[in-house]
This record gives sequence, structure tokens and C-alpha cells, in this order.
Amino acid sequence: MNDHETPQSEALRLVQARFPHALGALLGGSAAHGRATPTSDLDVAILLPDSDSGPDTSRREVVRHGGRLAELFFNTLADVPEFFAWDRTRRRGTVLFLYDQGVPLTDPFGHVARTRQLAREVLASGPPPLTEAEREHGRYVLTCFMDDLIDTPASHRYEQLALADHALSKAAHLLTAHYNAWMGIGKWLPRRLLDADPVRGKALLDGQLAVAERADPGPLTAAVEEVLGLLGGPLREGYAHAWSP
Repeated sequence: MNDHETPQSEALRLVQARFPHALGALLGGSAAHGRATPTSDLDVAILLPDSDSGPDTSRREVVRHGGRLAELFFNTLADVPEFFAWDRTRRRGTVLFLYDQGVPLTDPFGHVARTRQLAREVLASGPPPLTEAEREHGRYVLTCFMDDLIDTPASHRYEQLALADHALSKAAHLLTAHYNAWMGIGKWLPRRLLDADPVRGKALLDGQLAVAERADPGPLTAAVEEVLGLLGGPLREGYAHAWSP
């Protein structure tokens, strides 16, 4: 990338050079909204003709272009509805949000605009609710993490930190599901968590910090117990779960 090239023009040049038959493309992520760093990658969604259909059409691929990494998200028009349904079942909606919030790079036939509209409709419907079995299993696992965190002495820092991370992740999953909100992982976990419940989400995140910075599990266990209270409280004795093959 030269000093005068924008992430949008760089991404468009990538698409035109490597996928001249593409029906359209858009740029998402931090690069699309002016938050990119010099090492940020380019997240590019690319629509391909149905003639390119095959077992691996809906795929992610990482390439290097002009010295920068680019993560490419491919779909054909025919597989978009099924792929969006699959993306919804994961409760994260990675590609759905890419189409919703991305910046169009090229759309000569209007396919990107129509795909964006479909993505927004799917996002508006929210992720699928947890089944009762999923919710109860989540309660039980989160209760176990909370109990183990309480019982782990501050001198066992590796164990304490691992438990705090697992407790935060499981609590975030249950809390976002409680509000029929989308879940995130990595840097998107705190963002989606705070979107779903700014007060309880911040308590969980501050609790994890207390473990990391002060070896104090108290704030996190209190925040976890509040999340469990929304779902019926901690779950210990009486829980049963059939083994899956």
C-alpha cells in the first residue's frame, strides 16, 4: 500500500486483480471505518457467480496483497441464504455483520446491496434461542467455574487466570443469549457483551480485570452469580446430562 492509497482502494485493487469475475465485494472490519492500524488486515466479502459453485465455495481464505494480509469471505449468490442461516446458528453472525456494516467496493449488478438487505433481515431476527438443555448445561458449567475460582488460592495464578477467562466467556454466552443478543469472541466479546447489558457486562469485565491485576476473584464471582440469578441461580446437585457420542 502506498502513502496515498486508502484501505478501500487497496481492497478494490485486490478484488479486481485476483477475482475479475466477482459479482461484487465489500470491505468490513476496522479498515472500513477508519480504525485500522498499519498491521490491520483487510476483511473482504466477495460474491462469486453461481457457476463457481462447489463444495468449498463458502469459505474463508487468507492471502497477502501488497504487503498486507487480507481475509476473504467467499459466497455465491445461490449459497448465501443457506450460509447466512448457518452463520446465525453460531450466534456470532460474523459474515452477517460484515455485510451489514461493510463498505461496498464494487456492485455493478446490485447483488451486494440485495445481500446486505438479507443480512440485515437475518440480524434483526436475532440469534436462535438456547434450548433448555443448552441453557441448563451452561448454568451448570458456569457454576463449576465460579466454584473453582472461589476455591483457587491467589498463589495459583495460572489456574486462577484460566478459570477467570472461562467464567467470563461462559457468562457472556449466557447473558447475550438471555437478551436474544449476538455473541462475540476475541475483541468482539466485550463489545457484544456491553451492547447486550452495559451494567452486568461491565461488572463481568471489571471482575476479570480484578483477577488479572489484583488476584481478587470476588468481583467476578459476584458478577457471575448475578448472571446466574437471571437464569434460575447456580446449578449443582440435581443436574444430569447425557453423554453425546
